[in-house]
Amino acid sequence: MDSSVLMHELQARLTGEISISEEAREKAARDTSLFYVKPELVVYPKSKEDLMQLAKYVHEKRAQNIDLSLTMRAAGTCMTGGPLSASIVADTTRNMNHVLEVSEEEATSEPGVFYRDFEKETLKKGWLLPSYPASRELAAIGGIVSNNSGGEKTLTYGKTERYVRALDVVFANGESDVLRSLSGEALQKKLTEQTESGRIHREMYELLKTEYDVIQAAKPSVSKNSSGYYLWNAYDKATDTLDLSKLVVGSQGTLAVVASATLSGVRPKEHSRMVVMFVPSTASLGDIIPAFLTHKPETLESYDDNTFKIAIKFFKDIALRMGGSMISLGFRFLPEFWMALTGGVPKIILMAEFVADSEEEAEHAAMAAFEDMKRFNLPLKVTHSAEESKKYWTFRRESFNLLRNRLQGFRTAPTIDDIIVHPKDLPEFLPKLENIFKKYPELIYTVAGHMGDANFHIIPLVDLKKEGIVDTLHALMDEVFELVFLYKGSMSAEHNDGLLRTPYLSKMYSPKLISLFERTKDIFDPLHCLNPGKKVYGDQKFGWQHIDTAK
Repeated sequence: MDSSVLMHELQARLTGEISISEEAREKAARDTSLFYVKPELVVYPKSKEDLMQLAKYVHEKRAQNIDLSLTMRAAGTCMTGGPLSASIVADTTRNMNHVLEVSEEEATSEPGVFYRDFEKETLKKGWLLPSYPASRELAAIGGIVSNNSGGEKTLTYGKTERYVRALDVVFANGESDVLRSLSGEALQKKLTEQTESGRIHREMYELLKTEYDVIQAAKPSVSKNSSGYYLWNAYDKATDTLDLSKLVVGSQGTLAVVASATLSGVRPKEHSRMVVMFVPSTASLGDIIPAFLTHKPETLESYDDNTFKIAIKFFKDIALRMGGSMISLGFRFLPEFWMALTGGVPKIILMAEFVADSEEEAEHAAMAAFEDMKRFNLPLKVTHSAEESKKYWTFRRESFNLLRNRLQGFRTAPTIDDIIVHPKDLPEFLPKLENIFKKYPELIYTVAGHMGDANFHIIPLVDLKKEGIVDTLHALMDEVFELVFLYKGSMSAEHNDGLLRTPYLSKMYSPKLISLFERTKDIFDPLHCLNPGKKVYGDQKFGWQHIDTAK
């Protein structure tokens, strides 16, 4: 469809801005993944009504066999190509960026609100959403819900799905409803409604009840998972409760468009101490991590030597992130500078943080872990204030941005960036993972992640213009995912599927589950109007033909 005609027809329906400019389309063509897909047009909706009109328009055209689709975009921090489309992209950060309501227990937010702004509002009421990702300063609520994000606090508090109370959504045909937990009379009333929402609830209710045992048996047993549709979360057989919001979470905008999300959170403990361990080899993590976990840290995070060296190299950037003068910060970093200069940088830096309601309790918990972990005869450090811990958190949180923005001639290649297994399997799993990487000596890669969940963010650094490198990445993904699945893990704990991992879902799940995922998509979106090619019906060839080699 001609883009100028498309723009003209949409302008008659929408109050938000529409752009076919090269600048707008270029910006929407990338996220933080490997991929580059330029949209036909970018819409900046102003309201739920705009979203309804937009979805209705696409649905009408699709019914006429006109190849249009609608893909939602928030901050663009997805690492899988989730918000990329060659058709219509709707960017919510320009206009739909308001926190609508905040109470002592929950808040309702539009999808384009940046997490950093959302947290400012909730902290005024004494709570926060604990499932924020490492990109907390850059990510937005729409993406956090769409990807079912997790992060440093997930070890204790779980992922976004736990905190979704309701989702105000627009269905593929332009109708809308608020999705929330339904049981008893409320559920029965919903199942009789002669609306799009009523139809979807009826058909999903039947599917989830009929296939209940198959679905529950297929639920990944690792502590967190973002691959596939969460069919196991949407229906509770014991209480006959249906909650389709739990299915839309993590669906990457393929089932419904989220106009606003009502989220709860936790009241953070105010005092913390950190035990930092400098580990010489990933092979030893199989014993160290379970030992740390017996002390119940709130978080157990990590970053590796490559990330550490890059952070030291770009110390000015770190200093700006932390605030304060270069001189005072330099003194605080003297031990780290010395390690870098003398070549004594360890392979992995582990960060176990202990939180409590008082300074004394936090200190006691950290010191107990510190004394116990001495048995590994590795360098250890205990921080004695939140300020002292801050530099380690900044390294960890900013690691991906430093890698992505500062390396000349190389770029990050998120491919095996989010694998997770069971902590008990680490002694066997990690040496086998090391053996796979030995087959690819040409690859430079960094390791960070949520070690308490055995969730590893391994990111190769490559020159995508180098001959054969894409084939190497393919081969690496095949081998690593095969190993992860052997240990009943997931290829994505937090980052989701998108263009990157959707083609691999059939290796993680049985043919029966894949057919149920496809039926779910067909129930919510019969004409495949919403973000096609993600989560189901993926086309690996399309994704890898759209590798971004320009950056």
